[in-house]
Amino acid sequence: MNAKELILGALQYYSIEIIKQENNRIYIGRNYDIEIETNGLYKLRSDGQVIAPFDDVDELCRFVLM
Repeated sequence: MNAKELILGALQYYSIEIIKQENNRIYIGRNYDIEIETNGLYKLRSDGQVIAPFDDVDELCRFVLM
């Protein structure tokens, strides 16, 4: 399973709506998008600004749901 498949599965598990996908970015609700980096990091962004990098998809999803 690659990094994109992993985050897509986690988003589905946590019932986080996926608005659209473009290359290495996944756009979700509340003006968030997730940039998937080749080194296994996921950058959570809000309105284009990086909020935090995550290496754990569960932690990222729980953060989004707060």
